[in-house]
Amino acid sequence: MDQGNNSEGEPVAPTEDPSDEELPCIPPGLADGESTAMLWQFRSQRRQTSPVLPETVTRLTAADGSILYLVGTAHFSDSSKKDVATTIRAVQPDVVVVELCHYRVSMLRMDENTLLREAKDINLDKVQQAIKQNGLMSGLMQILLLKVSAHITEQLGMAPGGEFREAFKEAGRVPFCKFQLGDRPIPVTFKRAIAALSLWQKARLAWGLCFLSDPISKEDVEKCKQKDLLEQTMSEMIGEFPALHQTIVAERDIYLTHTLREATRCVEAPSDARKVPAVVVGVVGMGHVPGIERNWEKQLDINEIMRVAPPSRFGWVVRTVIKGVVMGMLGYACYRAGGSLGRAVLSLPAVQSLLETLRPPPA
Repeated sequence: MDQGNNSEGEPVAPTEDPSDEELPCIPPGLADGESTAMLWQFRSQRRQTSPVLPETVTRLTAADGSILYLVGTAHFSDSSKKDVATTIRAVQPDVVVVELCHYRVSMLRMDENTLLREAKDINLDKVQQAIKQNGLMSGLMQILLLKVSAHITEQLGMAPGGEFREAFKEAGRVPFCKFQLGDRPIPVTFKRAIAALSLWQKARLAWGLCFLSDPISKEDVEKCKQKDLLEQTMSEMIGEFPALHQTIVAERDIYLTHTLREATRCVEAPSDARKVPAVVVGVVGMGHVPGIERNWEKQLDINEIMRVAPPSRFGWVVRTVIKGVVMGMLGYACYRAGGSLGRAVLSLPAVQSLLETLRPPPA
């Protein structure tokens, strides 16, 4: 899936897989309109009006009568995957919205083994990519947070995001169901988070992330159904940094509420083109559920939480220093190795990418 072509709130086409739930047999030669009406009727018959759902599901109602079934999940939990599947099968939604942005949409297509390898393999290329995408300080913070996720992955032997992959799969089995990304872009979140911290706070947070090593069991994960494990781990470490909690959790509560409300709008029935209330399933970390409930009926303006401050002078100084060190090392390597080898080293894509990443911003 092309990550660059999907943005928050835009539908992502699910892959239909009717192996477990048989769709009706469409007679040959049936007109498109009749086929559409048949599938619409089939979905209506399968939709439960008063479903018995897991206790992790919260029901919210929009002003136009549309319904949101909000599934609170733990990102490393088999039980959460079952909750998502149960909910989607029962309510046969018009839209499924998940707590992902287009920078993380690739996890929907990867298998469990690939994701496990990716989560554990934090290499120089990933560091360079994170810095180039988010800037120096935000990029390094993203790598440290990936380390937290990799630590949990290693402890549990389970890749994150299983509930989102389950939602993607189940949405593909529901006729007319759209699949949408609902989270704020990661670069915005990290840049705003870093900007909210002082230099001393950044150093202390980085230290805590670097030395995270407490063992985690699957039982611990299931206990965290009242608060997402990754966010709980983070909140325990950043509890003394209210500004960081504000940007990572509270602001995303607002953004998620906005995208969920946009998705929860009346849809058009194909039989007579009349507007009918929509049924939406939202899949988010349990830690976001209380915030979404609080914000559900409020007037929201997401413009403020999408603003990113320009790079700080400190960040420019650090980039300049690192660039000088790198250039010095490369120059010494060229001197020791000879001109031809030196030019070969400088022509390597990884070296070119690193130099481009560390280029100071124009005055």
